Amino acid sequence: MIVGLTGGIGSGKSSAADVFKDLGIDVVNADQIAREVVKPGTEALLTIRRHFGDQVLSGDELDRARLREIIFQSPSEKAWLESLLHPIIRKEMLARLAVTTSPYAILEAPLLFENNLEEFCHRTILIDVSVPVQIKRTATRDNTSDEKVKAIIQSQMPREEKLRKADYIVNNEEDRDALKAQVLRLDQILRLMAANSEFL
Repeated sequence: MIVGLTGGIGSGKSSAADVFKDLGIDVVNADQIAREVVKPGTEALLTIRRHFGDQVLSGDELDRARLREIIFQSPSEKAWLESLLHPIIRKEMLARLAVTTSPYAILEAPLLFENNLEEFCHRTILIDVSVPVQIKRTATRDNTSDEKVKAIIQSQMPREEKLRKADYIVNNEEDRDALKAQVLRLDQILRLMAANSEFL
């Protein structure tokens, strides 16, 4: 059974994923794979360099901030990049999910719904916080302005739509203990569901 785990920026999705890991659940992180497929020497990075030039490199590495800047301003360049990377990321993601051994597996992806990754999941979990909390947490964590955080939030699917789509919602407005308690309850539900094949 594959369970999608998502949440907007600053929601605490990674903290929830850590709790699942502590419970012995295998977690496949889409963001981590996205970073790995453009490491120095990969075919994807060579293709990106041919398309955008050396301006998107910092030494041998991909300059993510510069690339983000370019595609943020150009929908056509964003579409080009996505058409290159999404199939590579999906293939690797599915390969890793296929070899997980825990009672169920978590697919951690910030853009789960935006990139239609829920089609690979039997159930989905949304880590949810209000927009003001998202802005405050992210601005503090990343030492950035509220305006920049707001721009990122606006580029993602609206909170209301994610709330409609998710099978389970974890409210993370409080502290880590409250988050952990909710994840523990969900883990029990998901283990039972996986054991009884109720997800099929």
